[in-house]
Amino acid sequence: MRSDNRKISNKSERNPIKQSSYIIGDKEFYFDRTYIMGILNVTPDSFSDGGLYFNRKDAIKHGLDMLNSGADIIDIGGESTRPGSEGVSAFEEMNRVIPVLEEILDKVPDAVISVDTTKSKVAAEALKRGALIINDISGGTFDRELMNIVKEYQAAMIIMHIKGTPKNMQNNPDYTDLIGNICSFLKKQTDKAVVSGIRKIIVDPGIGFGKTSEHNLTILKELNKIKDIGYPVMIGASRKSFIQKMIGDISEDRDVASAVVNAIAVKNGATFLRTHNVNYGLQVSRLLQNL
Repeated sequence: MRSDNRKISNKSERNPIKQSSYIIGDKEFYFDRTYIMGILNVTPDSFSDGGLYFNRKDAIKHGLDMLNSGADIIDIGGESTRPGSEGVSAFEEMNRVIPVLEEILDKVPDAVISVDTTKSKVAAEALKRGALIINDISGGTFDRELMNIVKEYQAAMIIMHIKGTPKNMQNNPDYTDLIGNICSFLKKQTDKAVVSGIRKIIVDPGIGFGKTSEHNLTILKELNKIKDIGYPVMIGASRKSFIQKMIGDISEDRDVASAVVNAIAVKNGATFLRTHNVNYGLQVSRLLQNL
């Protein structure tokens, strides 16, 4: 079993809201640039690629392929969060995630690995073995101990907004003030993270997590208001159903349309793009950096 207590370097103990970059592992992430997070779902039932990488060898190969293609971060998830999904135990989630994490880091020791989990037990085991980021779709609300674990390992944390739980989040989501509610939640949870001692925070408005297609489009259009909270923003719109609703039946492949959505997100202030197609994400990033 691999034990790796790599920790994220802190330039100082400044409030993260005042920073212009984070050093995560051996890499510096500047807030005015674009970075690609490749999605690695080690699950049988994720909405887009469920089962494709459930086999451990296939998952490891795909993760390494994404790194070789230029992904800045690999985000490993062992529990599906698609609409209507049921949760799995921490034991099952760790059994899916940890061996893949360890093998990728054995092959690429300086890889920046994020683990997509809401559970403090999973987070602790992943960080112990070398993960550097915890991506929590609940923003620290499903498991109150998770922020303490992130702080203990001086890790980075992605705080996402969700309305409800994956099981019920798409049951007629409604808001009196969509952007106001998202910003209020993210501000509250990032403040908690800062008080907990976390110094590397990324926010995610939660495209598709308790939102209608219209809500998702509003978020993209008004992303600057979420950016104004003061933290770098991540967008995870890749292959989501609202994209298919917009393009209709002209294609079952949502990757080109996802790349267009990602380009809009970057132009409106996103720093991190969480995507299934790393090559398209890199094309978006490099093109926009030259415009």
